[in-house]
Amino acid sequence: MYLGIDLGTSGVRVVSCDSAGVVLAAAEQSYRVSHPQSGWSEQAPDDWIKATGQAIAQLRAAQPETLADLRAIGLSGQMHGAVLLDGSDKVLRPCILWNDTRAADEAARLDAIPAFRRLGANIVFPGFTAPKLAWVAAHEPEVFARLARVLLPKDYLRLWLTGDHISDMSDAAGTAWLEVAGRCWSDELLSLSGVARTQMPGLVEGCAAAGMLRGDLAREWGVRGPVVVAGGGGDNAAAACGVGCVNEGDGFVSLGTSGVMLVARDSCQPAPETAVHTFCHALPDRWVQMGVILAATDCLNWLARNLGQRPEALAALAGDGLEAPSRALFLPYLSGERTPHNDALIRAAFVGLDIADTPADLVRALMQGVAFALRDSLEALRAAGAAPERLLAIGGGAQSRYWLDVLATVLDLPIDLPEAGEFGAALGAARLGIAADTGAAPGDIMTPPRLARSIEPVAHLRETHEETYRRYRNLYPALKALS
Repeated sequence: MYLGIDLGTSGVRVVSCDSAGVVLAAAEQSYRVSHPQSGWSEQAPDDWIKATGQAIAQLRAAQPETLADLRAIGLSGQMHGAVLLDGSDKVLRPCILWNDTRAADEAARLDAIPAFRRLGANIVFPGFTAPKLAWVAAHEPEVFARLARVLLPKDYLRLWLTGDHISDMSDAAGTAWLEVAGRCWSDELLSLSGVARTQMPGLVEGCAAAGMLRGDLAREWGVRGPVVVAGGGGDNAAAACGVGCVNEGDGFVSLGTSGVMLVARDSCQPAPETAVHTFCHALPDRWVQMGVILAATDCLNWLARNLGQRPEALAALAGDGLEAPSRALFLPYLSGERTPHNDALIRAAFVGLDIADTPADLVRALMQGVAFALRDSLEALRAAGAAPERLLAIGGGAQSRYWLDVLATVLDLPIDLPEAGEFGAALGAARLGIAADTGAAPGDIMTPPRLARSIEPVAHLRETHEETYRRYRNLYPALKALS
């Protein structure tokens, strides 16, 4: 039996599966995100440990004998977060998360150094780890002086599980310290950031062993034998493993807290000028390219919170059948934006609201705006040489038929839906655990799911959505002038 642990932004999800990758059970626990100032986003790492322990306790209570046969654990997690530890592995401050934009100035300064794009293969975005450390050095020098180790969120879980400081290539690629083509830490980039290799974790491939479960935890969980902990992956690379997105041109779109359009690549072909992310895959000798928007279902959560409704109830107001584009337009820049604008200061807006508009109109405009933002990512990926012919849809937003219809029509691509079941980062993490335990070829494990159906673009609405997308594209410069 194998466990996949996905440490998300709002909660942790743990799945158990057998050696064939068939999911047996799942458990979730939530935790809070703190926003102490505008643009700031933080979490307490110990909350992750508590929540993960509770989720595993749920699984054990439901299936004690199954957990006794645990062979390996795979890890997935939100990327870019900065967990700062002292020499005794004590957390020095709350983790600065991926969607925190306080380090915009530091990111711009590092990005102006040619080595970062040349070796790191990406723009240095404010959400990446390196500018966060530069911000801490400038604004919290007493914390920076005590810094002994920097870990990414899922790797702090690994420290709890194994006692080891280890990361994997896919997650490390989002720090701005990795030489992405060479799949190793860059001493040059580390030095330019004022940190040292000794403060970095060791690196392994995501499907390789990266430690063993501590004996006291194994006894607490009732596990009979030794348990391998795999390298794992950043959440999107792990999700790609979960849906079998491993070969050149395979792609998916994720409507989660953030929005991601990912294409697998057989070689490293950076195009930082497009604001596309070029990261290592969680599998050896493979890479991924992604367009990333910082708020997708988070936009719906925001609207639901402000209208005093549940997100699911609000989403249902959109209906099932796609109609002509909304008069109102929504620009989903609640936390700034990455692809294609790389703008930490831009903020969201509704444009063209009418006195007759209802909550349903706001929801449709919101979903349409997220689809337009993902179209921006598709155009950036095409400019980088990554052109998917169809996309698999995952994430909570994929439960909305309206959202899928508008997305397929705006992208002018078929959108495939997997059959009901567990797919995505938690399953991908478990699959990486299977590979680390058995040594099986990743291609034999990271298989695509069976499809439930495909959503085709709505042909007679394609041109009107294209015209509306052009209006949407013209709004960013105007909004920027007001920011």
